[in-house]
Amino acid sequence: MSDDRRLAVLRAIVEDYVSSHEPVGSKTLVERHQLGVSPATIRNDMAVLEDEGYITQPHTSAGRIPTDKGYRLFVDRLATVKPMSPAEKRAIETFLHGADDLDDVVDRTVRLLAQITRQAAVVQYPSLTRATVRHVELVGVGGRSALLVLITDSGRVEQRVLDVRSAVDVESLGVSLAALRTRVNATVAGKRLREARDGLTDLVQQTPPADLAIAAEVAAALGDCLTASLEERVVIAGTSNLVKSGPDLATSLGSVLEALEEHVVLLRLVQEMAEDPTGERGALTVRIGAENLHLGLDGTSVVTSGYGSDGVLARLGVLGPTRMDYPTTMAAVRAVSRYVSRILAQ
Repeated sequence: MSDDRRLAVLRAIVEDYVSSHEPVGSKTLVERHQLGVSPATIRNDMAVLEDEGYITQPHTSAGRIPTDKGYRLFVDRLATVKPMSPAEKRAIETFLHGADDLDDVVDRTVRLLAQITRQAAVVQYPSLTRATVRHVELVGVGGRSALLVLITDSGRVEQRVLDVRSAVDVESLGVSLAALRTRVNATVAGKRLREARDGLTDLVQQTPPADLAIAAEVAAALGDCLTASLEERVVIAGTSNLVKSGPDLATSLGSVLEALEEHVVLLRLVQEMAEDPTGERGALTVRIGAENLHLGLDGTSVVTSGYGSDGVLARLGVLGPTRMDYPTTMAAVRAVSRYVSRILAQ
């Protein structure tokens, strides 16, 4: 549809329906928008929009509401994404400032997105296929217990508390851990996570016999940490916002919540959006209604953007009803992704 006037009518219908939750009639359009044409012309334009599948009439004698196709055209024809105000930008920066590590960054980000968009927020952990081991700490914490801490160059921290059953006594355990910490870091520091994990067998084989049993226990725990760091994960917040969305998801809320519980579904969704052929990897991407092919999500819209410090490592975004304030939501997702990328680059 290339008619600019009809596009203006569609834009007005989308904006009014999003704000009022009520079907929009021609009289309302005339009163609220300076469209520069008569009510009869607007009614004719609405008839054409309905025939072409961009709007629909939910019931007789009602106004019109956008369809998925109408929302898609509205989003595609947005001249610019609505900029956030200086106050909103400062609020984002303040909320994310001071995050200690990657887990803290992700936790703050998902809560922030849910708060400012009033949707369900989803943040994918950065892919660590290119991450390297920065340091491994290994210290006694009392008795025969030891704390193993793995730190990656991306800021990810994994830790385990070990019950070192093979230790002869507490004093000898401390000496063994100190020596083993040095050998562990010499073996894995600076290496990619998968390479470091694969090299743990050599670490055990090169350990003196006196510490061999302890080394085997430490290597097993460190292997678990490295494997956990390699796993793809997503974090969700704000699912209660979907319950507050009114009648939009009334009939499908159960299916949507079930889909959100299946992290595999969400991982597949964000990965597909990362590979969306309509834009560059890392660009802001929007899927509307039936474009979400995953069971239970075909009545929702999803807005995501890539983030990361070394290229695009992962995606973050929000999920909500198709009756969404797209310009504001898209601006929020884009702004947060930029701030998170900046933090990770520090």
